[in-house]
Amino acid sequence: MATNRSQRLRKKLCVDEFQELGFELNLDFKEDLADEAIDAFLDAFLKEAMEANGLGYVGGDDFGLVCLQKRGSVTEAQRAAVEAWLKGRSELTEATVSPLIDVWYPEKPINPVA
Repeated sequence: MATNRSQRLRKKLCVDEFQELGFELNLDFKEDLADEAIDAFLDAFLKEAMEANGLGYVGGDDFGLVCLQKRGSVTEAQRAAVEAWLKGRSELTEATVSPLIDVWYPEKPINPVA
């Protein structure tokens, strides 16, 4: 694919200055946790960690991708806020939060801030 793209095409493809960042989550629940407790945790997670920070979550109970609810990138501060919220939860034995990644092209490196 050509690398000399118009601004309009770069925006449609979410590349270069239009790159959008997010992060991945891996959650490990305590083994003896009831299904109702997992459901309550997920409800609180979506309301308190995602919606409160303007974020969206795509995935399952134990693995997923976090990105902005609208077009744009997750900030390092938002990622840290979600990580801190997860670390304070007793339902989890471990919560792994990845560094920021390109949500459209995860194999591509993050563009340096200009």
